[in-house]
Amino acid sequence: MYIKNLHLKNFRNYTDETISFTPGINVIFGRNAQGKTNCAEAVYYLCTGTSPRTRRDRQMIQQGSQTAEISVQAEGRYGPIELWARITETGRELRVNGNKITRNADILGNLYSVFFSPHELRLIQDGPDERRRFLNVSISQLSRPYYIALARYNKILEQRNNLLKNKNLDDVYAMLPIWDEQLCQYAAIIISKRKEYLELLGPHAKEAHAFLTDGAEDLKVFPEHKYTGTEGEISKKLYNSLSQTYDKDIRLGFTGLGPHRDDIGIEINGKDAKTYASQGQTRTAALAIKLAEVEIFTEMSGESPVLVLDDVMSELDLPRRKMLVRKTDNLQCLITCTHAERALYGKETSKIRIENGTVVRKTPQQ
Repeated sequence: MYIKNLHLKNFRNYTDETISFTPGINVIFGRNAQGKTNCAEAVYYLCTGTSPRTRRDRQMIQQGSQTAEISVQAEGRYGPIELWARITETGRELRVNGNKITRNADILGNLYSVFFSPHELRLIQDGPDERRRFLNVSISQLSRPYYIALARYNKILEQRNNLLKNKNLDDVYAMLPIWDEQLCQYAAIIISKRKEYLELLGPHAKEAHAFLTDGAEDLKVFPEHKYTGTEGEISKKLYNSLSQTYDKDIRLGFTGLGPHRDDIGIEINGKDAKTYASQGQTRTAALAIKLAEVEIFTEMSGESPVLVLDDVMSELDLPRRKMLVRKTDNLQCLITCTHAERALYGKETSKIRIENGTVVRKTPQQ
């Protein structure tokens, strides 16, 4: 799977530009604030339906414009793929191979992408929200049922939390079991899918981390949740637990149990990475998890995802950079950086220089 070209119109600082890529390594380089990350963002948006930088789509529209358009022409194992999006101040329109789609779920799974930037260090350093976000984006690309269950779970959770703030306690106690039955049904799907995914991720992350550290450190990634068993068993256990915390939830005004509170365990040499990892260990562990994500996508979809590395080289020392480039064999990689030579290390590469939202030089296969 690879992207042949990316078209940007009134997107961020791009007025109207088409960027062509080769199936191997593509280095998008230039000075800071020229639009390199905007390219990476556009690719990610078309793969997932969301931006890694903002929750408001309208912020991606070029200043002074009313709409933005982005599209990619790609090639997959089953033939050509075209993804297109028009973003307006009030909404957006999505098309896959020319066909209009109305659900975000329908854009998922057409073009797989793994995205890594310095901000992804939050996967280790920040709270559980970041790790749940990682799981949700990654699994949703591979499983539409997961994405649909997650969307429905979040909607019901919001309604349950609103109910908990109701002053009429008789109504609250009467309605909670009704909401909980639906909530637990979707929660069980989410918990089961996350467990399956992490069971795949753990060994791959361990292997990638050993490669990046020359075997000097051991990485362990595992699920942290309270419920096990089949989906039916998980649903029943969570339902019973929720019924025992009605008073607490009403007092706090929100739901204290469920997959919206789960976390991922990450350990380096047996110690909690979230607490004890150094900055260098954090970078390496986050990168290992992303490389493991590439392996899972390849195994489950039968083709390699597009690996997008946004300004990652500046965060790694020379040995790590060289090892990372070695890991890009047999897949398309889009690398943004300030100096193209820092990403090459003897690899044949397409170099694309960006200045103020414009391609000013492209030298294929150098």
